[in-house]
Amino acid sequence: MNKPPTKTARGFTLIEVMVALAIIAIALASLIKASGSHTNAAGYLKSKTLAHYVAMNEIAKIQIDESWPNIGELKKSTEMAGVEWFWVRSVKKLNDDNDYIRSLKFSVYLDEERQQNLAQVESYIANPANNQAQTITN
Repeated sequence: MNKPPTKTARGFTLIEVMVALAIIAIALASLIKASGSHTNAAGYLKSKTLAHYVAMNEIAKIQIDESWPNIGELKKSTEMAGVEWFWVRSVKKLNDDNDYIRSLKFSVYLDEERQQNLAQVESYIANPANNQAQTITN
């Protein structure tokens, strides 16, 4: 007589399942951490970009108003994108004898104590009084 074939059930042991779950848990934790870091970096870059825009806008205002800023530091704030940005404007005289050009340096901060600098923009501005068109008469 022939014996009927026996079925051997082959499956995963409890230890194999636990190891697989541990590997999946570690991989998911790493993925969540990387996603959080990416989100933080995107927020920081947004703040840096807006701070740069604040500095560029302040320089543009000076150029549009054709004002001649005084030498020294000025601390003020500006609102942009629903946030109050604090900045310091440093004006220095250059080595030209006629004082035709000055250096402007804007440092923009997110905190009122001006501890964490987000952007610095340096520009040069010509004295608007020297840029007036001259009328030639005959």
